[in-house]
Amino acid sequence: MHVPYSYRVWLVSTSRAVRKAVIPVAGLGTRFLPVTKAMPKEMLPVVDKPAIQYVVEEAVSVGLEDILMITGRNKRALEDHFDRVPSLESALEAKGDRKKLAAIQESNNLGDIHYVRQGDPKGLGHAVLCAERHVGNEPFAVLLGDDLIDERDELLGEMIRVQQATGGSVVALMEVPRETISSYGCADVTEVEGESYVQVHGLVEKPAPEDAPSNLAIIGRYVLHPAVFDVLRSTEPGRGDEIQLTDALQTLARREGEGGGVYGVVFRGRRYDTGDKLSYLKAVVTLACDRDEFGADLRSWLADFVAEGADTASARG
Repeated sequence: MHVPYSYRVWLVSTSRAVRKAVIPVAGLGTRFLPVTKAMPKEMLPVVDKPAIQYVVEEAVSVGLEDILMITGRNKRALEDHFDRVPSLESALEAKGDRKKLAAIQESNNLGDIHYVRQGDPKGLGHAVLCAERHVGNEPFAVLLGDDLIDERDELLGEMIRVQQATGGSVVALMEVPRETISSYGCADVTEVEGESYVQVHGLVEKPAPEDAPSNLAIIGRYVLHPAVFDVLRSTEPGRGDEIQLTDALQTLARREGEGGGVYGVVFRGRRYDTGDKLSYLKAVVTLACDRDEFGADLRSWLADFVAEGADTASARG
């Protein structure tokens, strides 16, 4: 279903603005045990900031300063990080350490951050449903902490523009090698004539490569119409006995009228995956190599380290 230009103009003038971001952080982080036994996975450092701060900064950068985190047990450190620590601020001020003082105050002032507990982790769809009272009847963004989007590349802002133009819901998509598509949700799409986005007709959760309708993987950014809440309430638990957001989006993709339609923005920029140990380490090294203060030295050391490893392997062979 192509959305006519005249209808898109009407939607832009009547659609509610996207003002709020929802960040689900209630997961147990079992892939990072034992470190996540007592510390939230989202607080793992990526160079010198926790991963969650990158996600919040991304939301704030496009004007989403009303942020709701869907938390769970043992997530208190998240709240503490975005709160003030007056004693630490006073100590840094007394030492005249303005640089560190500014760094810790930055996280205090990022936005208006709220928290609600999910209780039982019943899936991403259930986490989104926990946000209904806070979000109300307006479109909203959902950002997952496993995906960090490079600040030099635009994604969320474009997704918001597409949502305002179409009046539906929008998912972020990324091309991946077909042999790896079984690790992702996958989208069945068609191009929209004259537009940079695509229309999503179906979503398949972690299909076998031979069964996948495309090589377009869903990554952790969504801009959703509030109609998703009614759908989620009636969505039966799916894979893993959890309420899957993809199942609700599947329903919305088939719906016509207000809140119907799902669209995709294909992201071709830099994305860093922190969802497993190896990907997390790659993200830390990649972002550290870009830092002005020590990136060149780190790249030089890495080159030497890799060369030494190759020489050692060759000698053993």
